[in-house]
Amino acid sequence: MSIDYKESLENLRNTGRIRQLRPLAQRVGCRVAWQGRRFLNLTSNDYLGLAGNARFLRRFYSSRTDENLIDRFGLGAASSRLLTGDIETAHQLEESLTREYKRPAALLFNSGYHANIGILPALLGKGDLVLSDRLNHASIHDGMQLCRARHKRFRHCDYDHLQEILENFRERYGRVVIVSESVFSMDGDVADLQRLVALKKKYDALLYIDEAHAVGLYGARGLGKAEEQGVIDEVDILMGTFGKAFASIGAFVLCEADIRDYLINHSRSLIFTTALPPVVIHWNLFIFEQVLKMQDEREHLAGISEKLRRTLIENGLVTGGSTNIVPVMIGDNQQAVDLAEKMQEEGYLIFPVRPPTVPVGTARFRISLTADMLWQDLEKLACRIAAHLHQ
Repeated sequence: MSIDYKESLENLRNTGRIRQLRPLAQRVGCRVAWQGRRFLNLTSNDYLGLAGNARFLRRFYSSRTDENLIDRFGLGAASSRLLTGDIETAHQLEESLTREYKRPAALLFNSGYHANIGILPALLGKGDLVLSDRLNHASIHDGMQLCRARHKRFRHCDYDHLQEILENFRERYGRVVIVSESVFSMDGDVADLQRLVALKKKYDALLYIDEAHAVGLYGARGLGKAEEQGVIDEVDILMGTFGKAFASIGAFVLCEADIRDYLINHSRSLIFTTALPPVVIHWNLFIFEQVLKMQDEREHLAGISEKLRRTLIENGLVTGGSTNIVPVMIGDNQQAVDLAEKMQEEGYLIFPVRPPTVPVGTARFRISLTADMLWQDLEKLACRIAAHLHQ
């Protein structure tokens, strides 16, 4: 039976779940142009404010010469990394990652999505088990679907439930991998990594932590929640991305040398894709070294995030989490759409987040704060949301 695409799209429109593309322009710091107007961008993952930072871009491009134009600033790798797309800068970046994290090995992927759909299917097979937090990112769920191992989901951050599953099922499987984000992308809450480490040790499992929304922002050098919680050495597979706080694209996994070599030989999302362009790899190396020193920006971001969360609660709004990702719970899809449009009229670039990105009945604003914002940019936000919501 064929799918009626028009009917399906109309269904999405009628339930307030239709998605669309929105071309933005003229990005300067935390402000951006859309439909001929300027907005405060509250929807970006540019957590350290680097994507719109002209000063960093000028510094980066100031080293360009005729001699390094292709090797460091070239726009195309023109091949997979395993053929002719590999470059020395990629190895320099991997060496920098292993040095700063003090881990045996690092391996680059083209994105966090590429990493999450490529690692689990490569490492696990029949007779193995994946245990995943229910609110893990869609890319992790897709990786589990591609994996021949069995998979089960435990209730969000409910480690007693995870332990119950391990107690009942561990002995039936060869390898078991526990997978969790460290900072959850839609709720802004944080996993208890020390508890996860204790469980993986007790039940002889591997621990896979996705730090996509944490790298750059937490820990003394911005290495993520694993650094902040003191467990970098205990996480077997630690994945981070360059697509958020590092204002770029790409991802990395930190692991044992044997796992790195195994992924090079078995991870299809690495083997069968064109490598990142030299200019991207070079930027990732440049900006990673800068971010290690950006503690003032991290502290500022933490301060305005906590202040906003407090003012939302004072205005009778439902929020949660403890990071710069600040959810504002609306509930109804269409109400979230209508409220977002009203906030846009006031100059706040906010888009509604609806199912299937979040569970049914939990449509929300996902307010994403960046380090280049000032409190003056945000001080009226909570009362304006509350005013429109309670009309």
